[in-house]
Amino acid sequence: MDDPLMMKPPMLGDQELEVLRYITDNNPISVRDVAVKFGEPLGLARTTILTVMERLRKKGFLTRMKSGGSFEYAPAVGKQDLMQNLVHDFVSRTLGGSLTPFVAYLSENQNLNEEEVADLQKLLDAMQAKKG
Repeated sequence: MDDPLMMKPPMLGDQELEVLRYITDNNPISVRDVAVKFGEPLGLARTTILTVMERLRKKGFLTRMKSGGSFEYAPAVGKQDLMQNLVHDFVSRTLGGSLTPFVAYLSENQNLNEEEVADLQKLLDAMQAKKG
């Protein structure tokens, strides 16, 4: 079966993305726990969190399973796959498929630590090796 996120990923709003990140880092998790631990500090009502989580589930980003008397939610794919899919979507939709602006941003970003720079270099080296 094909990965639904790789076919044509639906757009995510900022709030959906923040909730998805929180759930990805804290799963499985109930709506109540997301509302209390994530939503309340931001002034978001439980009903808002429920609506966002259900939208994410309908878009294929979350799964839902019954646990006791409530549902628990988890990401449909692992964090690394999710991030790769989101970056792919960003590059395709926002940058028209061109990585040049993205790489230019990375080269100008002074917030990268030595480990991140080394990781990027390894990725570039691997790309070069594949091209032969």
